[in-house]
Amino acid sequence: MAEEPCGPVAPIATSRALPEAIQRANATPFALAACAFTGSHAKAEALSAGLHAGMVGINTLLIAHAEAPFGGMDHSGMGREGGSQAIQDYLNVKTTHFAWG
Repeated sequence: MAEEPCGPVAPIATSRALPEAIQRANATPFALAACAFTGSHAKAEALSAGLHAGMVGINTLLIAHAEAPFGGMDHSGMGREGGSQAIQDYLNVKTTHFAWG
């Protein structure tokens, strides 16, 4: 689990404690996507907040959609494709401050 697989591969590990699961999942420089399965809404919220990944799926492996931003963090990419966030990489934002008088 120290390398980023490129392909339809799903490395799976179990954990008894939520902090341990989050720490193990975040112990890699690759952060394209993370998936977790739980029956607890509170744990799902904690996983969503704690997992360091560009995309997180809770109780599903289907997290990439054309309407949603696609992209990772750290060594798994920069920026987003798809969704309204994708346009941000092509914009030049300008702030102008005028003071009169």
